[in-house]
Amino acid sequence: MPMEPPNDQWHAGTEVIAQYNFQGRSAEDLPFSKGDLLVIRRATSDRMWYRACNTDGREGMIPANYVQPRKVVTLHAMPWYHGSISREETDTLLRYCEDGVFLVRDSIHFQGDCTLSVAIQGRIDHYRIMRREGQMEVDGGDCSFDSLIDLVQHYLEDADGLCTRLTRPVTKKGGTFGTVSLQEFKSGGWVINRQDLDIGEAIGKGDFGDVYKGVYKGQPVAIKQLKDKDRGEQSFLQEASVMTSLRHDNLVRLIGVVLGETIYLVTEFMGKGNLVEYLRSRGRSVITKKDQINFATDTCAAMEYLESKSLVHRDLAARNVLVHDDGKAKVSDFGLAKFGDFSQTGMKFPIKWTAPEALRENKFTSKSDMWSFGILLWEIYSFGRVPYPRIPLTDVVMHVERGYRMEAPEGCPPEIYSIMKQAWELKPEERPTFKSVLARLNNQRAVTV
Repeated sequence: MPMEPPNDQWHAGTEVIAQYNFQGRSAEDLPFSKGDLLVIRRATSDRMWYRACNTDGREGMIPANYVQPRKVVTLHAMPWYHGSISREETDTLLRYCEDGVFLVRDSIHFQGDCTLSVAIQGRIDHYRIMRREGQMEVDGGDCSFDSLIDLVQHYLEDADGLCTRLTRPVTKKGGTFGTVSLQEFKSGGWVINRQDLDIGEAIGKGDFGDVYKGVYKGQPVAIKQLKDKDRGEQSFLQEASVMTSLRHDNLVRLIGVVLGETIYLVTEFMGKGNLVEYLRSRGRSVITKKDQINFATDTCAAMEYLESKSLVHRDLAARNVLVHDDGKAKVSDFGLAKFGDFSQTGMKFPIKWTAPEALRENKFTSKSDMWSFGILLWEIYSFGRVPYPRIPLTDVVMHVERGYRMEAPEGCPPEIYSIMKQAWELKPEERPTFKSVLARLNNQRAVTV
């Protein structure tokens, strides 16, 4: 049965997903099928009806009680999760604690699993948390859970076979990790049916998944398939959760996720591939000054949007910018992106693109993204060359901290090189904001022919 109409009017740009089939009752209506994505154009005087468009650009009237607005999927903090720490470090943290004090860490012996460590009567008991087919359970327990958060919450309320009920966590110092609930993707309207997805040829590989070209309801899409569900599911879903909160013309758009035995992350398809390969394969004979300033401005516009939302990308580089068939550049790959203070302990970062303070102190901000943007500008104007040519990777940080900066690429406009140098100021506070750089790039674009 169709749902109740919304209590509040949806604004223009709201993305909704069809919950039922709608054939249309007049020439003004926009027919759709269950699972179709639609974007609200405007409200009407009747709260039961909105004007909307589909992915083909066709517009018409739709009934509000046949669709559901998509909701942002939240990344939840896990202050009790300590990542890859040793049993000895765990014992030190819990040794003199009262009964029920606990922490969760990565399992030493079972990759992809975790360990729940609990203080009890002067000793510490350790329980294996097994990750199986998207569910988590304590070894020997009777209950399974969608996430670590759900599991911990259960044992905070009831011992249920543990040595004692959990009471309070030993919180991780220096930033906390986060997790995502599968249920939030379902209730938020982001889950799509595997049957509606046609998977084609492989077009790329990533740390956690391979990428394929495909079709979803007649629309070309890119499909990232999770390789190892037990090891990479949370990292995979965290990337998707970040993307649910983003809507900008220069950011790659999330279409939805497929949950089940195999997890897929489905995004809009970018026909011309990543920017670094685009630059290298075409070079000076094809790519114009206008193309270069457009790529730079498009990327900066995306980063200015992320900066306004306090989202730090952490892995900005030409390889993570994709080019649409119409030539528009869009920032992608949000696998390392984080809101607020979520730790990245143990992660490896690309040295040539990462700001010195981020490498030294694991301190990532919009200012460290600005450093990376300076490197990306250098890539654009050098037609995809690898940064710091002729300097061994192991020596890059030393040279940078001693004041070395790359020279301007051949033919690079002075204003663009000025932005690069300011982005590479050693003190983060002396680097410009993306908002100020975007204004300068727009001015440069206006005079570029």
